[in-house]
Amino acid sequence: MTTATLPQPLGQFARFAVVGATNTLVSLAAYSLLVSASTPYVVAAAVAFAAGAANGYVLNRRWTFAADDSPRARVAYLCIQTAGALAASAIVWLLVHETGAERIAAYAVAIPPVTVSTFLANRLWAFKN
Repeated sequence: MTTATLPQPLGQFARFAVVGATNTLVSLAAYSLLVSASTPYVVAAAVAFAAGAANGYVLNRRWTFAADDSPRARVAYLCIQTAGALAASAIVWLLVHETGAERIAAYAVAIPPVTVSTFLANRLWAFKN
């Protein structure tokens, strides 16, 4: 079964997951490079999330949600991604400071719940057709 034959929400989530995997690879690579370059890890998490978000806007708008580009969609997406970046940074900070988690592992743990939340927000707000 392809994503085209799944019911719309499931197909969209499957496409969002593929885009998210790409975004995660982009953001994890950026985060690793920034941390290796002595960037504070909380800043690195936000910047890395932004790198993945930039990749995701075009892919999600065109492929996942087949939505028109508009100032409203761009602003909504930016708000959602900003909230996601803040959430990712907060989760990373909590995991590192409260549980002693390793910084890169903490980022990897933070991304799944942020991904689900941003999917729902994008589907219901940014790219709602």
